[in-house]
Amino acid sequence: MNRKNSGVGVLDKAVAILSTLEAGPHSLAELVAATGIARPTAHRLAVALEFHRLVAPPALAALRDATGESAQLYRRQGDLRICVAVAERLSGLRDSVPVGAALTMHAGSAAQILLAWEESEKIHRGLTNARFTAAQLSADRRRGWAQSVGEREAGVASVSAPVRAPNGKVIAAVSISGPIERLGRQPGRIHAAAVVATAARLTEHLARE
Repeated sequence: MNRKNSGVGVLDKAVAILSTLEAGPHSLAELVAATGIARPTAHRLAVALEFHRLVAPPALAALRDATGESAQLYRRQGDLRICVAVAERLSGLRDSVPVGAALTMHAGSAAQILLAWEESEKIHRGLTNARFTAAQLSADRRRGWAQSVGEREAGVASVSAPVRAPNGKVIAAVSISGPIERLGRQPGRIHAAAVVATAARLTEHLARE
């Protein structure tokens, strides 16, 4: 039997994708070209592998390496935000959020980002019981990033920026988070540029797909 063909098609394809990614980051188009797997299948398997933490978005890993803090990607789901990808700190205190965790939309810089560009009626509704204000969301929109200090969890600070679909709609938030002792009371001053650059890279990646 061919070593690359176990007879379990889906597993063979998943292994082919993992083997390709071991050589370095690939876009979906590059994965398709390298593996010969049909685009919809390659996409579905890559997402599944990412969900099971076998594949981490290289942009998040690069952000973690640049800032020294855990990096996360959040998508909104109703009144919650779901952590869909993580790049953990490699050493020291790992205060990251696990993949699949559902967090409140009422606190934290990622929640601010996922709400800030909504229609005014949704913003108004989202601000009920929120630990941030309309003025904060307005500032987030103006500068293109948000920060929070002890807002969702005591002792934790974070910085987030928006990832946009090709139509311009904000569909996700990229974040870094860590203890206030490391990030300080103005974490955006230190890390906003790196977080915004990563969000822009992911936005660009989506536009190419």
